[in-house]
Amino acid sequence: MKRSASLKKIVNKGIDLFLWFCGIVVLWLLAQVFCVTSFHIPSDSMEPALLAGDVILVDKLTYGARLFNVMDAVAGKQVEIKRLLGMGGMRRNDIVVFNYPCPKQWKRIEMDVMQYYVKRCVALPGDTFRIANGRYKVNGYAGTLGCVDAQDRFMALISEQGLTDDAIGVRAYPEDSLIRWTTKEFGPLYIPKSGDIIPMDGRTVKLYKNMVEWEQKKSLRYEAGNTYLGDSLIAEYRFLKNYYFMAGDKAENSKDSRYWGLLPEEYIVGKAVRIWKSVDKGTDRVRWNRIFKKIE
Repeated sequence: MKRSASLKKIVNKGIDLFLWFCGIVVLWLLAQVFCVTSFHIPSDSMEPALLAGDVILVDKLTYGARLFNVMDAVAGKQVEIKRLLGMGGMRRNDIVVFNYPCPKQWKRIEMDVMQYYVKRCVALPGDTFRIANGRYKVNGYAGTLGCVDAQDRFMALISEQGLTDDAIGVRAYPEDSLIRWTTKEFGPLYIPKSGDIIPMDGRTVKLYKNMVEWEQKKSLRYEAGNTYLGDSLIAEYRFLKNYYFMAGDKAENSKDSRYWGLLPEEYIVGKAVRIWKSVDKGTDRVRWNRIFKKIE
């Protein structure tokens, strides 16, 4: 009888521990989905703010967590993404983790839940962005955008070696022979926000084609002076979504919005806030001076 009671006590304790473990796992998963998650930095495209080997904490509460069918997304299907109400909006110069919007080809926006980028937001919905002599600028904004030292260093490298975008190996968005933007002289490009109405002509079709086609799931084309969305003749387009211009701090080694275009708001994961771990990839040594460093 005593042995039976003792065994029952052990079983009950085991069940309690199992339930506690399940509760902790559920809370951890909920925190990952709604509050905070972590990402490893694989490259130097965000130096000096982030180094290859940094592991960062990403705040999901500020912009609002995303809800979508994870299984469908992992299977490669394009999913509908809902965003919960955030505690604040994105600001210029925020460092952001997002799903890379052009995983297969630069002129087509699509979801790849397994492919993440981290860049700095340098232009918001409603901004008019441009690059003048390599420096990032937004009309009406007097502050600096991105890493100015890196922008100047990139321009110095281009000037010293006489490089062009073709020599670097890629042309600037939208890769059009008539618009002919470069990483040195880019724009002005208006960044659409939800509800904006933009006239559709030969130029704006080239600038916004991938965004309109992503929103409508129809082809956008300009033929013989007319603009067609699918089979419909249109003169203007009302945008449904917000978009952002993202740039890496290391201007000479960052494949960002200068090349592939604008980022839809739905693809934003969250704001990078702190480095919680950092390991030098060359020596495997922990960079103790970067642990819990605030990301700015």
